[in-house]
Amino acid sequence: MSKSNNLPEITRKAIRHQNVEGYLLITLLSFALSVSLTRLFLELTGYPQLGGGELHIAHVLWGGLFLFAASLLPLIFVNRWVYSWSALLSGFGVGLFIDEVGKFITQNNDYFYPAAAPVIYVFFLLIVLVFVIVRRPQPRTPRGEFYHVLKDLEEVLDHDLSDIELARIHDRLSKILRESKDPVLIELAASLMRFLESDELVLKPEKQNFIQRCFQRLSQCESHYLTKNRFRAILSGGLGAWGIWAILLPTYILIHLSQSAEIEKILTELVANRLLRGVVSWNLFETRVGLQGVIGLLSILGAILLWIKESKGIYIGYMTMLVSLTVVNPLLFYFEQFSAIINALIQFALLLGVLRYRKRYLVG
Repeated sequence: MSKSNNLPEITRKAIRHQNVEGYLLITLLSFALSVSLTRLFLELTGYPQLGGGELHIAHVLWGGLFLFAASLLPLIFVNRWVYSWSALLSGFGVGLFIDEVGKFITQNNDYFYPAAAPVIYVFFLLIVLVFVIVRRPQPRTPRGEFYHVLKDLEEVLDHDLSDIELARIHDRLSKILRESKDPVLIELAASLMRFLESDELVLKPEKQNFIQRCFQRLSQCESHYLTKNRFRAILSGGLGAWGIWAILLPTYILIHLSQSAEIEKILTELVANRLLRGVVSWNLFETRVGLQGVIGLLSILGAILLWIKESKGIYIGYMTMLVSLTVVNPLLFYFEQFSAIINALIQFALLLGVLRYRKRYLVG
C-alpha cells in the first residue's frame, strides 16, 4: 500500500458538461417562450386573477414551483434525460418569475412599470452571453476527458450505445492514454478500451431526435435551395427593409420638428401611456430616436455594400444588429414594451443570417 504522502493531490476543479450548449439553448428558448406567452395570455384575457377575496395567486409562484422542480430533478435522478427537463423547467420558471419584476422594483408593486420590459430583456441578453461564453472550446485534459467518458458509459447501462458514441469514447480514451501521467487513469482507460473492443458489446443504430431531424432537413434545404446569390439577396433585402423601418420614426420627427402640434401629439401619447415621466425619460426617448436613426441608416448601408464590397457589408450588418440588440433594444423595450419582441426576433434572425453567410462564404 502506498504511503499517504505519496498519494496524488486531490483536485475539485470544475468540469464543463459536454452537452452544456444544448441545455442552455433549451433554457433560453423556454425562458423567452414563457415570458412571451404569459404576456400574450394576460393581454388576451384581461389580466385575470387566480383566487378569491384576499387571495391572489400570482404567476411568480408558479415560476418558483418550476424552479424548485428544476433544482430537485438532478438531485434525485442521475439519468441524462433529467438535464433536459431541468433546463426546460428552469427556463419556464425564471420566465414566470422575472415577468413580475415590475412589482419587485417599485414601491407600489407596479406590474406595468415601463422599466420592467428592459430589465427582462437585459436579463435574457445575459443568459445569451453565458451561452456564447460556454460555446468557446476549452482545453481537453485527461481528467476532463475521463469525466465525459464515464458520462457516456451511461449508454452502455441503458443498452443504447451507438457507433458514433462508441467512436467518441474511443477518441477520449486514446487521448487519456497518450497524455495522462496518472498511472491509475492510464490503467483504467486501458481496461475500458479492452471492454469496448470486446465482441460482447452490442451497438444500437444512431437515432436522431426531432430537433436533430429538423436541423438536418434545414441543412439539406440550405445546401439545395439557398445559393450564394439568393442568400445575399435575402440578407440584403432583410437588412434594407429593417433599416427603412428603423428610420421611420426619426424621419417623421425631423420632418415635423417645426410643427408643434405633431410633436405635442407624440408627447401626449407617451405621457398617457406613463412612458414619459420627467427629464430622464425624455432624454431616453431622444437617445432612442437618435440611435435608432443611425442604426437604421447603417443597416441600409450594409444592405447596399453586400452587392458592392461583400466583406464590408457583412461586417456593417453584423455590427449594426449587435449594437441594436444590446444597446438600442433596451430603450425600445422601455417605450414600446413587449411589442418590441417582434422587432428583436427579426434582428436575431438577421444576425444569425449574417453569421451564417460569413461562415459559409467568407471564412476559410
